[in-house]
Amino acid sequence: MSGTSLDGVDAALIQFDSSGFHFVEAVFHSFEPSLKNALLALNLTGENELLRAAQAGNILASCYAAAVSDLLSQAKLSSGAISAIGCHGQTIRHRPELGVTIQIGNASLLAELTGITVIADFRNRDIAAGGQGAPLVPAFHAAAFRTPDLNRVIVNIGGISNLTWLPSTGTITGFDCGPGNLLLDAWIQINLGTPFDRDGAWSASGKVLPGLKQTMLAHPFFAAPPPKSTGRDMFHLEWLKPLLPPRHDPEDIQATLLEVTACAIADSISRYCPGANEIFLCGGGAHNSALRKRLSELFPNLKLSLTDTLGIDADWVEAAAFAWLAYQTQHGLPGNLPAVTGAKGPRILGAIYPA
Repeated sequence: MSGTSLDGVDAALIQFDSSGFHFVEAVFHSFEPSLKNALLALNLTGENELLRAAQAGNILASCYAAAVSDLLSQAKLSSGAISAIGCHGQTIRHRPELGVTIQIGNASLLAELTGITVIADFRNRDIAAGGQGAPLVPAFHAAAFRTPDLNRVIVNIGGISNLTWLPSTGTITGFDCGPGNLLLDAWIQINLGTPFDRDGAWSASGKVLPGLKQTMLAHPFFAAPPPKSTGRDMFHLEWLKPLLPPRHDPEDIQATLLEVTACAIADSISRYCPGANEIFLCGGGAHNSALRKRLSELFPNLKLSLTDTLGIDADWVEAAAFAWLAYQTQHGLPGNLPAVTGAKGPRILGAIYPA
Protein backbone atom coordinates (compact mmCIF):
# COMPACT_ATOMS: atom_id res chain seq x y z
CA MET A 1 0.00 0.00 0.00
CA SER A 2 1.20 3.51 -0.84
CA GLY A 3 -1.34 6.15 0.04
CA THR A 4 -2.15 9.84 -0.14
CA SER A 5 0.51 10.75 2.42
CA LEU A 6 3.19 9.79 -0.14
CA ASP A 7 5.64 8.74 2.56
CA GLY A 8 6.43 5.32 1.16
CA VAL A 9 5.35 1.70 0.80
CA ASP A 10 3.77 -0.47 3.49
CA ALA A 11 4.05 -4.20 2.73
CA ALA A 12 2.30 -6.76 4.91
CA LEU A 13 2.43 -10.55 4.75
CA ILE A 14 -0.92 -12.20 5.54
CA GLN A 15 -1.55 -15.93 5.86
CA PHE A 16 -4.98 -17.35 5.05
CA ASP A 17 -6.15 -20.75 6.29
CA SER A 18 -9.32 -22.53 7.38
CA SER A 19 -9.50 -20.46 10.58
CA GLY A 20 -9.29 -17.11 8.78
CA PHE A 21 -6.33 -14.80 8.24
CA HIS A 22 -3.27 -14.03 10.32
CA PHE A 23 -0.82 -11.14 10.28
CA VAL A 24 2.75 -12.46 9.83
CA GLU A 25 5.28 -9.70 9.05
CA ALA A 26 5.48 -6.19 7.63
CA VAL A 27 8.06 -3.74 6.30
CA PHE A 28 8.10 -0.07 5.34
CA HIS A 29 10.15 1.48 2.52
CA SER A 30 10.26 5.27 2.34
CA PHE A 31 10.03 7.11 -0.99
CA GLU A 32 12.99 9.04 -2.31
CA PRO A 33 12.22 12.80 -2.36
CA SER A 34 12.47 12.81 -6.16
CA LEU A 35 9.74 10.16 -6.47
CA LYS A 36 7.50 11.91 -3.96
CA ASN A 37 7.86 15.18 -5.88
CA ALA A 38 7.13 13.43 -9.17
CA LEU A 39 3.97 11.87 -7.73
CA LEU A 40 2.84 15.18 -6.25
CA ALA A 41 3.29 16.84 -9.63
CA LEU A 42 1.09 14.18 -11.26
CA ASN A 43 -1.86 15.31 -9.16
CA LEU A 44 -2.02 18.38 -11.40
CA THR A 45 -2.15 18.82 -15.13
CA GLY A 46 1.34 19.36 -16.57
CA GLU A 47 3.55 18.99 -19.60
CA ASN A 48 4.03 15.43 -20.87
CA GLU A 49 2.14 14.04 -17.88
CA LEU A 50 1.14 10.75 -19.57
CA LEU A 51 4.78 9.80 -20.11
CA ARG A 52 5.74 11.02 -16.63
CA ALA A 53 2.95 8.92 -15.11
CA ALA A 54 4.13 5.82 -16.95
CA GLN A 55 7.72 6.39 -15.87
CA ALA A 56 6.67 6.99 -12.26
CA GLY A 57 4.62 3.79 -12.43
CA ASN A 58 7.73 1.85 -13.40
CA ILE A 59 9.69 3.36 -10.51
CA LEU A 60 6.85 2.51 -8.14
CA ALA A 61 6.86 -1.10 -9.35
CA SER A 62 10.56 -1.30 -8.49
CA CYS A 63 9.83 0.17 -5.04
CA TYR A 64 7.05 -2.33 -4.46
CA ALA A 65 9.30 -5.19 -5.61
CA ALA A 66 12.07 -4.11 -3.22
CA ALA A 67 9.59 -4.03 -0.34
CA VAL A 68 8.35 -7.52 -1.25
CA SER A 69 11.93 -8.80 -1.39
CA ASP A 70 12.71 -7.41 2.07
CA LEU A 71 9.46 -8.78 3.45
CA LEU A 72 10.22 -12.28 2.16
CA SER A 73 13.76 -12.10 3.52
CA GLN A 74 12.44 -11.01 6.91
CA ALA A 75 9.91 -13.87 6.93
CA LYS A 76 12.49 -16.36 5.58
CA LEU A 77 10.23 -17.32 2.68
CA SER A 78 10.75 -17.71 -1.07
CA SER A 79 8.56 -16.07 -3.68
CA GLY A 80 7.08 -19.51 -4.40
CA ALA A 81 5.40 -19.47 -0.99
CA ILE A 82 3.30 -16.43 -1.95
CA SER A 83 -0.07 -16.89 -3.61
CA ALA A 84 -0.40 -13.28 -4.80
CA ILE A 85 0.51 -9.66 -4.20
CA GLY A 86 -2.40 -7.29 -3.67
CA CYS A 87 -1.18 -3.92 -4.92
CA HIS A 88 -3.28 -0.78 -4.52
CA GLY A 89 -0.94 1.36 -6.63
CA GLN A 90 -0.51 5.09 -6.15
CA THR A 91 -3.56 7.28 -6.69
CA ILE A 92 -2.79 10.33 -8.80
CA ARG A 93 -6.39 11.32 -9.66
CA HIS A 94 -9.65 10.44 -7.95
CA ARG A 95 -12.78 11.94 -9.52
CA PRO A 96 -15.56 9.40 -8.99
CA GLU A 97 -18.19 11.98 -9.95
CA LEU A 98 -16.64 11.84 -13.42
CA GLY A 99 -16.30 8.06 -13.36
CA VAL A 100 -12.52 8.36 -13.05
CA THR A 101 -9.93 7.03 -10.62
CA ILE A 102 -6.29 6.52 -11.61
CA GLN A 103 -3.75 4.40 -9.73
CA ILE A 104 -0.29 3.87 -11.20
CA GLY A 105 2.31 1.23 -10.38
CA ASN A 106 2.73 -1.06 -13.45
CA ALA A 107 1.40 -4.36 -12.12
CA SER A 108 2.86 -6.23 -15.10
CA LEU A 109 6.36 -5.06 -14.23
CA LEU A 110 5.81 -5.91 -10.56
CA ALA A 111 4.84 -9.47 -11.52
CA GLU A 112 7.93 -9.70 -13.71
CA LEU A 113 10.27 -8.37 -11.03
CA THR A 114 8.93 -10.60 -8.24
CA GLY A 115 7.83 -13.74 -10.06
CA ILE A 116 4.57 -13.52 -8.11
CA THR A 117 1.03 -13.07 -9.41
CA VAL A 118 -0.15 -9.49 -8.87
CA ILE A 119 -3.72 -8.36 -8.30
CA ALA A 120 -4.24 -4.64 -8.84
CA ASP A 121 -6.73 -2.03 -10.10
CA PHE A 122 -9.23 -2.60 -7.29
CA ARG A 123 -11.19 0.64 -7.57
CA ASN A 124 -12.34 0.79 -11.17
CA ARG A 125 -14.83 -2.10 -11.10
CA ASP A 126 -16.68 -0.46 -8.23
CA ILE A 127 -16.76 2.85 -10.10
CA ALA A 128 -18.03 1.05 -13.21
CA ALA A 129 -20.89 -0.22 -11.06
CA GLY A 130 -21.78 3.33 -10.07
CA GLY A 131 -19.75 3.47 -6.87
CA GLN A 132 -17.14 5.84 -5.51
CA GLY A 133 -14.37 3.23 -5.78
CA ALA A 134 -13.41 4.18 -2.21
CA PRO A 135 -13.02 3.62 0.59
CA LEU A 136 -12.46 -0.10 0.08
CA VAL A 137 -10.99 -0.94 3.48
CA PRO A 138 -14.34 -1.05 5.39
CA ALA A 139 -15.01 -4.58 4.09
CA PHE A 140 -11.69 -5.68 5.59
CA HIS A 141 -12.37 -3.77 8.80
CA ALA A 142 -15.59 -5.74 9.11
CA ALA A 143 -13.79 -9.06 8.57
CA ALA A 144 -11.01 -8.19 11.02
CA PHE A 145 -12.61 -6.07 13.74
CA ARG A 146 -16.38 -6.50 13.93
CA THR A 147 -17.83 -7.95 17.12
CA PRO A 148 -21.45 -8.80 18.06
CA ASP A 149 -20.90 -7.32 21.52
CA LEU A 150 -20.06 -3.67 20.82
CA ASN A 151 -20.60 -0.88 18.31
CA ARG A 152 -17.16 0.03 16.95
CA VAL A 153 -15.80 2.83 14.81
CA ILE A 154 -12.54 2.28 12.94
CA VAL A 155 -10.88 5.53 11.86
CA ASN A 156 -8.02 5.40 9.39
CA ILE A 157 -5.99 8.64 9.39
CA GLY A 158 -3.76 8.69 6.35
CA GLY A 159 -3.45 11.59 3.94
CA ILE A 160 -7.24 11.48 3.94
CA SER A 161 -9.19 10.30 6.97
CA ASN A 162 -11.95 7.73 6.60
CA LEU A 163 -14.13 5.79 8.98
CA THR A 164 -15.91 2.46 9.12
CA TRP A 165 -19.02 2.01 11.24
CA LEU A 166 -19.21 -1.52 12.64
CA PRO A 167 -22.46 -1.79 14.57
CA SER A 168 -22.95 -5.01 16.52
CA THR A 169 -25.89 -5.72 14.22
CA GLY A 170 -27.14 -4.05 11.07
CA THR A 171 -25.53 -2.41 8.07
CA ILE A 172 -21.81 -1.62 7.91
CA THR A 173 -21.10 1.81 6.49
CA GLY A 174 -18.02 3.93 5.85
CA PHE A 175 -16.79 6.97 3.97
CA ASP A 176 -14.03 9.56 3.75
CA CYS A 177 -14.26 12.27 6.43
CA GLY A 178 -11.87 14.81 4.86
CA PRO A 179 -8.19 15.72 5.11
CA GLY A 180 -6.16 13.62 7.52
CA ASN A 181 -2.41 14.19 7.43
CA LEU A 182 -2.38 15.68 3.93
CA LEU A 183 -2.57 19.40 4.74
CA LEU A 184 -0.71 19.03 8.06
CA ASP A 185 2.25 17.41 6.28
CA ALA A 186 2.23 19.92 3.42
CA TRP A 187 2.11 22.97 5.73
CA ILE A 188 4.96 21.86 7.98
CA GLN A 189 7.02 20.87 4.94
CA ILE A 190 6.89 24.35 3.40
CA ASN A 191 7.42 26.13 6.73
CA LEU A 192 9.88 23.97 8.66
CA GLY A 193 11.20 21.64 5.96
CA THR A 194 10.19 18.50 7.84
CA PRO A 195 7.95 15.83 6.28
CA PHE A 196 5.47 15.57 9.16
CA ASP A 197 4.58 17.00 12.56
CA ARG A 198 5.93 14.38 14.97
CA ASP A 199 3.42 13.78 17.79
CA GLY A 200 1.63 16.95 16.67
CA ALA A 201 4.16 19.01 18.64
CA TRP A 202 4.11 21.99 16.26
CA SER A 203 0.30 21.92 16.12
CA ALA A 204 0.22 21.95 19.92
CA SER A 205 2.42 25.07 19.99
CA GLY A 206 -0.14 27.15 18.09
CA LYS A 207 -3.69 28.29 18.70
CA VAL A 208 -6.75 27.50 16.61
CA LEU A 209 -7.99 30.34 14.37
CA PRO A 210 -11.82 30.17 14.59
CA GLY A 211 -12.40 32.07 11.35
CA LEU A 212 -10.14 29.80 9.30
CA LYS A 213 -11.61 26.71 10.92
CA GLN A 214 -15.14 27.85 10.06
CA THR A 215 -14.17 28.72 6.48
CA MET A 216 -12.50 25.36 5.89
CA LEU A 217 -15.35 23.35 7.37
CA ALA A 218 -17.80 25.27 5.16
CA HIS A 219 -16.49 23.27 2.18
CA PRO A 220 -19.49 21.36 0.74
CA PHE A 221 -17.71 18.01 1.09
CA PHE A 222 -18.05 18.00 4.88
CA ALA A 223 -21.82 18.46 4.84
CA ALA A 224 -22.42 16.06 1.94
CA PRO A 225 -23.99 12.74 2.92
CA PRO A 226 -22.20 9.47 2.20
CA PRO A 227 -21.30 7.65 0.06
CA LYS A 228 -18.40 10.00 -0.51
CA SER A 229 -14.66 9.89 -1.05
CA THR A 230 -12.00 12.49 -1.71
CA GLY A 231 -8.28 13.11 -2.19
CA ARG A 232 -5.68 15.60 -3.33
CA ASP A 233 -7.93 16.62 -6.23
CA MET A 234 -10.11 18.44 -3.68
CA PHE A 235 -7.89 19.24 -0.68
CA HIS A 236 -4.39 20.64 -1.31
CA LEU A 237 -2.22 23.65 -0.51
CA GLU A 238 -3.48 25.67 -3.46
CA TRP A 239 -7.01 25.26 -2.08
CA LEU A 240 -5.86 26.28 1.40
CA LYS A 241 -3.73 29.33 0.59
CA PRO A 242 -6.54 31.72 -0.50
CA LEU A 243 -8.38 30.91 2.74
CA LEU A 244 -5.53 32.00 5.01
CA PRO A 245 -5.85 35.27 6.94
CA PRO A 246 -3.51 38.07 5.69
CA ARG A 247 -1.48 38.00 8.89
CA HIS A 248 -0.91 34.75 10.74
CA ASP A 249 1.65 32.73 12.64
CA PRO A 250 2.39 29.48 10.78
CA GLU A 251 2.02 27.38 13.93
CA ASP A 252 -1.53 28.74 14.33
CA ILE A 253 -2.36 27.50 10.84
CA GLN A 254 -0.97 24.09 11.80
CA ALA A 255 -3.07 24.06 14.97
CA THR A 256 -6.15 24.92 12.91
CA LEU A 257 -5.45 22.20 10.36
CA LEU A 258 -5.27 19.65 13.16
CA GLU A 259 -8.51 20.98 14.59
CA VAL A 260 -10.24 20.67 11.21
CA THR A 261 -9.04 17.07 10.86
CA ALA A 262 -10.32 16.23 14.35
CA CYS A 263 -13.64 18.02 13.89
CA ALA A 264 -14.31 16.40 10.50
CA ILE A 265 -13.77 12.95 12.07
CA ALA A 266 -15.81 13.80 15.16
CA ASP A 267 -18.72 15.23 13.16
CA SER A 268 -18.77 12.13 10.95
CA ILE A 269 -18.92 9.85 13.98
CA SER A 270 -21.61 11.95 15.69
CA ARG A 271 -23.82 12.04 12.60
CA TYR A 272 -23.44 8.53 11.25
CA CYS A 273 -22.37 6.23 14.10
CA PRO A 274 -25.25 6.32 16.62
CA GLY A 275 -24.59 4.42 19.80
CA ALA A 276 -20.85 4.00 19.27
CA ASN A 277 -19.10 2.33 22.20
CA GLU A 278 -15.46 2.59 21.16
CA ILE A 279 -13.19 4.14 18.54
CA PHE A 280 -10.05 2.53 17.15
CA LEU A 281 -7.48 4.48 15.14
CA CYS A 282 -5.09 3.28 12.46
CA GLY A 283 -2.86 4.87 9.81
CA GLY A 284 0.05 7.24 10.29
CA GLY A 285 -2.10 9.90 11.94
CA ALA A 286 -2.91 7.48 14.75
CA HIS A 287 0.57 8.26 16.14
CA ASN A 288 -0.14 12.00 16.32
CA SER A 289 -0.60 12.34 20.09
CA ALA A 290 -2.02 15.88 19.79
CA LEU A 291 -4.68 14.61 17.37
CA ARG A 292 -5.49 11.65 19.61
CA LYS A 293 -5.80 14.00 22.58
CA ARG A 294 -8.20 16.25 20.68
CA LEU A 295 -10.37 13.31 19.59
CA SER A 296 -10.46 12.10 23.20
CA GLU A 297 -11.65 15.55 24.25
CA LEU A 298 -14.39 15.47 21.63
CA PHE A 299 -15.53 12.00 22.80
CA PRO A 300 -14.80 11.95 26.55
CA ASN A 301 -17.18 9.05 27.19
CA LEU A 302 -15.89 6.68 24.51
CA LYS A 303 -12.92 4.35 24.67
CA LEU A 304 -10.31 5.49 22.13
CA SER A 305 -7.44 3.13 21.26
CA LEU A 306 -5.22 2.00 18.40
CA THR A 307 -6.07 -1.11 16.37
CA ASP A 308 -2.93 -2.66 17.90
CA THR A 309 -5.19 -3.76 20.76
CA LEU A 310 -7.34 -5.66 18.23
CA GLY A 311 -4.38 -7.59 16.83
CA ILE A 312 -3.18 -5.53 13.85
CA ASP A 313 -0.68 -2.70 14.30
CA ALA A 314 -2.12 0.66 13.27
CA ASP A 315 0.65 1.09 10.70
CA TRP A 316 -0.22 -2.07 8.76
CA VAL A 317 -4.01 -2.16 8.59
CA GLU A 318 -4.31 -0.77 5.06
CA ALA A 319 -1.59 -3.00 3.64
CA ALA A 320 -3.29 -6.00 5.27
CA ALA A 321 -6.58 -4.84 3.75
CA PHE A 322 -5.23 -5.08 0.21
CA ALA A 323 -3.86 -8.56 0.89
CA TRP A 324 -7.38 -9.47 1.98
CA LEU A 325 -8.89 -7.82 -1.11
CA ALA A 326 -6.48 -9.78 -3.32
CA TYR A 327 -7.58 -13.00 -1.59
CA GLN A 328 -11.21 -12.10 -2.29
CA THR A 329 -10.44 -11.50 -5.96
CA GLN A 330 -8.45 -14.72 -6.32
CA HIS A 331 -11.32 -16.73 -4.84
CA GLY A 332 -14.07 -15.07 -6.85
CA LEU A 333 -15.50 -13.20 -3.86
CA PRO A 334 -16.72 -9.59 -3.78
CA GLY A 335 -14.46 -6.99 -2.19
CA ASN A 336 -16.70 -3.93 -2.02
CA LEU A 337 -19.56 -2.98 0.28
CA PRO A 338 -22.30 -1.28 -1.76
CA ALA A 339 -23.56 0.53 1.35
CA VAL A 340 -20.11 2.12 1.61
CA THR A 341 -19.23 2.95 -1.99
CA GLY A 342 -22.69 3.36 -3.49
CA ALA A 343 -22.12 0.69 -6.14
CA LYS A 344 -25.14 -1.12 -7.61
CA GLY A 345 -24.15 -4.31 -5.84
CA PRO A 346 -21.28 -6.51 -4.65
CA ARG A 347 -18.48 -6.83 -7.20
CA ILE A 348 -15.33 -8.92 -7.57
CA LEU A 349 -12.63 -6.26 -7.67
CA GLY A 350 -9.24 -6.12 -9.32
CA ALA A 351 -7.35 -7.39 -12.35
CA ILE A 352 -5.03 -10.39 -12.16
CA TYR A 353 -1.53 -10.28 -13.66
CA PRO A 354 -0.18 -13.86 -13.56
CA ALA A 355 3.46 -14.48 -12.67
